[in-house]
Amino acid sequence: MAPENHSQTSQFLLLGFSEDAVFQPLTFWCFLAMYLVTFWGNLLIVLAILSDPHLHTPMYFFLSQLSFSDLCFVSTTIPKMLLNIQTHSKIISYAGCLSQMFFFMVFGGLDNFLLTAMAYDRFVAICHPLHYTVIMNPKFCGLLLLASWVLSVLDALVHSLLVLRLSFCPPSEIPHFFCELNQLLQRACSDTSLNEIVVYLAAGLLGVIPLTGILFSYSKIVSSVLRISSAGGKSKAFSTCGSHLSVVSLFYGTGLGVYLSSEATQNPRDTAVASVMYTVVTPMLNPFIYSLRNKDIKQALRKLFR
Repeated sequence: MAPENHSQTSQFLLLGFSEDAVFQPLTFWCFLAMYLVTFWGNLLIVLAILSDPHLHTPMYFFLSQLSFSDLCFVSTTIPKMLLNIQTHSKIISYAGCLSQMFFFMVFGGLDNFLLTAMAYDRFVAICHPLHYTVIMNPKFCGLLLLASWVLSVLDALVHSLLVLRLSFCPPSEIPHFFCELNQLLQRACSDTSLNEIVVYLAAGLLGVIPLTGILFSYSKIVSSVLRISSAGGKSKAFSTCGSHLSVVSLFYGTGLGVYLSSEATQNPRDTAVASVMYTVVTPMLNPFIYSLRNKDIKQALRKLFR
């Protein structure tokens, strides 16, 4: 078999949402506003939890990690897009593109595992309250966090190494506002069959299994709550899970929506617009969901501001 020609492009062009210069200032200010709200909202959640000893519990430990992950998640994509709009440039280097893809997958995967850990925490708290402090001890919580980081980094590293073996023939234009794995695979001029197999395997193992765990946990939670006789007990149990369930629905609902829309549409720009929901809107709304629905967080925020 003849050796494959691995002519490599040194840069990519991020086409973004629209090439119309009229919409560029509006896009810039909208995304800058969303980024600042997301950054400061999640940062305040982290600071409030760290500063209040009453919130040093497993539930808020994972919430602080989720807020930190969301903060980093949006910081991997939006600042580069804002910079490109301001400089009237669409260029991102090859190394920069792969780095952006790597960190995007790390923090996206970390969100996935942290939501699963939070669901398990609520399952133990409601279904096995007498054993909660024994099961959800600091060492076990630390191991769950470590496992989440290790799995997320390994997943992103495997995909990144497999992308490194591909060749991209210039000009390499990406109809998106960041370097997304599927968009890169579609623009490779070498065989991507191995990459696609790994993508499906990873989606099955690291996507379906955590989601199944979340659904199982909440089915048990609902079953336990319905057996509570007092209305006040039911209300208190549901209130402790309401915020987390809202975030889970938002995260997986928007992600699944983007996947289905990308399968249904032939226009990659439509996929870029749809992906804003889980890359920007979901991390932006998470702090509001937790701060508005959680009296402990509201009290910690008031103490922080004082």
